[in-house]
Amino acid sequence: MVQMKILIIVLLSIIFNVNIVSQDSQDYKRKFKRHYYLKKSVFEVLPNNDDEIIFLGNSITAGGIWTELFQNVRIKNRGISGDVTDGILYRLKEVTESNPEKVFIMIGVNDLSKGKSQEYILKNYQRIIDEILNDSPETKIYIQSILPVNDEFDYFKNHTNKTDSILSLNTSLKTMADERGLIYIDLFSSFINEKLKLNEEYTFDGLHLNGQGYLLWKSIVEKYIY
Repeated sequence: MVQMKILIIVLLSIIFNVNIVSQDSQDYKRKFKRHYYLKKSVFEVLPNNDDEIIFLGNSITAGGIWTELFQNVRIKNRGISGDVTDGILYRLKEVTESNPEKVFIMIGVNDLSKGKSQEYILKNYQRIIDEILNDSPETKIYIQSILPVNDEFDYFKNHTNKTDSILSLNTSLKTMADERGLIYIDLFSSFINEKLKLNEEYTFDGLHLNGQGYLLWKSIVEKYIY
């Protein structure tokens, strides 16, 4: 009888814990949009290569056809439209499992658009860096500044009104990179007009880049690729 009671308790405990894990999983699946999970699943089935160079970020990164821009098959695009720092953390294992040679990170403008604080974003950045270095110690990490935005376009109003926050966050990202011995790449300064807004030459909507914008981005980071 005692053994039966113990068995029942053990079974109930297992069921309870499984339900918790299942609930946590379901909660997380509701955290991001369907497109995020679609792209994540595609990335997870793609083959790993030696000495990968990964561009990691949101739709701005996703828009770059990096392999063709650099004529380099080692370069992989791991940008997902709408992604945030939490999203990067949730899918980072796929990035580090190949032990990439280099990872270029740009993330944060969507966090700002959703009202996340600088402290929250920087804490997640630290976690991203820690996880990459823990899982792939030889990987070189490059922190790219968040690009400027332009509120003179009638699109993405929750993003394009964040110039002051972007300036402040970029300053903090540079400090963090310096303290961690990482390379900080200032893209912001090359993309602005005289009003500190994203230059109209490089965008159609005030947030995302056009072809000329990606050519400029390429010219800035090219020296770090080779």
